[in-house]
Amino acid sequence: PPPPALRTCTFSSPAMALQWMMLGMVASAEALIALLLTVPYPSPLRRRVVDAVASILQPAMGIVPFAIFQLLDIYWKNDHRMKCSSDICTVLERDRYERSVFKAQRNALLSVGACLLYWLLFRLCKFYRDIQKLEDDAKRLKED
Repeated sequence: PPPPALRTCTFSSPAMALQWMMLGMVASAEALIALLLTVPYPSPLRRRVVDAVASILQPAMGIVPFAIFQLLDIYWKNDHRMKCSSDICTVLERDRYERSVFKAQRNALLSVGACLLYWLLFRLCKFYRDIQKLEDDAKRLKED
């Protein structure tokens, strides 16, 4: 059996890996949608794309509290993680400790990135809608 120090360590379960995979997929989808929004389109097509993305944004807001919860989970695990900084740690324990720290840093960046990408999509949609409103006002003033 493994030494007692290794038995008390908490490592990611398959359910946790599924949560991070889902967060990664959502962040990837957000990045692709952001690229889709920044491609130059003719005005009528851009309006449809912006309207479609804006309709997706409200249900996708659920990713922000989920990512914040994941960040809190990382913070809690970091506070309660066994430190392996003394000479009594074996090479295997030190390796596991370093891998868990790197994994936590990667997951924290993923959570922050998902929140930032959501905010970027929201601001891009608002920006394009403001431009559309100004174009419509300018067209209306030209006609008068």
